[in-house]
Amino acid sequence: MSAVIHGRYPRTQRALPVRDPLRLDPWLLFAAATLLALGWVMVGSASITVADRKLGEPLYYLTRQSVFIGIALAVAWMVFRTSLETWRRISPVLLLLGMISLVLVLIPGISREVNGSMRWLRVGPMGLQPSEFVKVFIVLFIAGYLVRRGDELREQLSGFMKPLAIVGGIGLLLLLEPDFGATGVLMATVVGMLFLGGVKVWQFLLLMVGGMAGSWYLIVSSPYRLERLTAFLNPWADPFNSGFQLTQALIAFGRGEWFGVGLGGSVQKLFYLPEAHTDFLFAVLAEELGLVGALGVVVLFTLLIARTFLIGARAQRAGLFYGAYLAWGLGICLGLQALINIGVNMGALPTKGLTLPLMSYGGSSIIVACMMVALILRVDLEVRELEVTGEAAGGALWREE
Repeated sequence: MSAVIHGRYPRTQRALPVRDPLRLDPWLLFAAATLLALGWVMVGSASITVADRKLGEPLYYLTRQSVFIGIALAVAWMVFRTSLETWRRISPVLLLLGMISLVLVLIPGISREVNGSMRWLRVGPMGLQPSEFVKVFIVLFIAGYLVRRGDELREQLSGFMKPLAIVGGIGLLLLLEPDFGATGVLMATVVGMLFLGGVKVWQFLLLMVGGMAGSWYLIVSSPYRLERLTAFLNPWADPFNSGFQLTQALIAFGRGEWFGVGLGGSVQKLFYLPEAHTDFLFAVLAEELGLVGALGVVVLFTLLIARTFLIGARAQRAGLFYGAYLAWGLGICLGLQALINIGVNMGALPTKGLTLPLMSYGGSSIIVACMMVALILRVDLEVRELEVTGEAAGGALWREE
C-alpha cells in the first residue's frame, strides 16, 4: 500500500546555477525566438505607413517595439533565474496585486481609456495592461492550489468551487473594463488546469455548460458584442461598417495567395485594415508572406505548445507536480490566445481584442509572453536537474508515492 505525501520539499534550498544554456529545450527556444524575431519584422512592416501618417515618424512603432522586446528579455531572464518554489510562495501576493491593479484600472484619472475600454495604467512613458499580467499570476496560483489541495479538488465540491470563486471575481473585473477576450482566455485556462488536476467529469461538464450559457448571455445582453457576433457570421452584409475589419482581413488573405506579395508590399495595411500592427498582424503577414508564411507561423506555435506540454509531462513523471501544472497552464493560455487571434484574423471566430503572443505590437503583451516562455524554460531546467541529481532546485513542490 503506497502513501501519497503532498507538499513535501527536498532539503536543498540553493539557487540553481545556469551551467549550460544548451541544456534547455532547443525546440522551444527556437520556436519562441523565431516568433519574436518574425513579429518584430512584421510590426515594422505593418506600422510604417500609419506611423508616418499619424506621427511623422515611420519607425515610431518599430522603435518602441524594440524597446519593449529589450525590456521583455531582461524581465524574462530574471523570471528564469527565480526558482519555482519562490514563484509558488509569492503567487498569492502576485495574484492579490493583480486584482488590485484591475480595480485601479476602473478608476477614472488613474487609468487610460482607449477605444471605449479602460484597460491601461500609465507607468512612465508606457502603459501597462494589468489583464495581461493577471494571466500569469492566476496560472502560478492555480498550479500551487492543484498541488496543495489536489485531494480536496478531486473528492469535495468545495475544492472545485474555491478557485472558481476567485476566477469569477477576476472575470467580473475584466468584464467591467470591458475585456471579454481576456476573460474568456483566463476562464478557459483555469478550467483546463482544473481538468488536468483531476476534477470529476460531471463537475467539469457542468462548468462547461454553465460557461457556455454565461458567454451566450454576455453576448446577447451587450449590443456591441452582439454586433460583433452578427458581423462575424456575415461580414459582407455590412462591409463598410460592422464587417469592415473582417472583410479587410479576408481581402488580405486573398491577396497573399501562396507566397505573398512580398515583405512590405501589403496594400491592406495602408489605412484599410484597422489595428494592422496589433490585433490583425497575422492578416498582414498572410498578405505579405502568403499561405506558406501563415502556415509557418501556425507550425511554430504548434511546436511551442507541443514542447510546453511535453515539458509538463516530464515534470509530472519526475515528481515536480507544481512545475507540471504550471507548464500545462501556460501552454493552454499561450495556445488559446494564439488560436483565437489567428481564428479572428481568418474570420473563423468573432472579433476580439487579443494580440498574437510574441508577435503583435504592445509592451504588456510582449513582456508577459516572454515571462511565460521563461517560466516554461525554468520548469524544463529544474526537471533536468532533478533527473540528473535527484534534487530539485529551490524546493519546488513534489510528491512521492
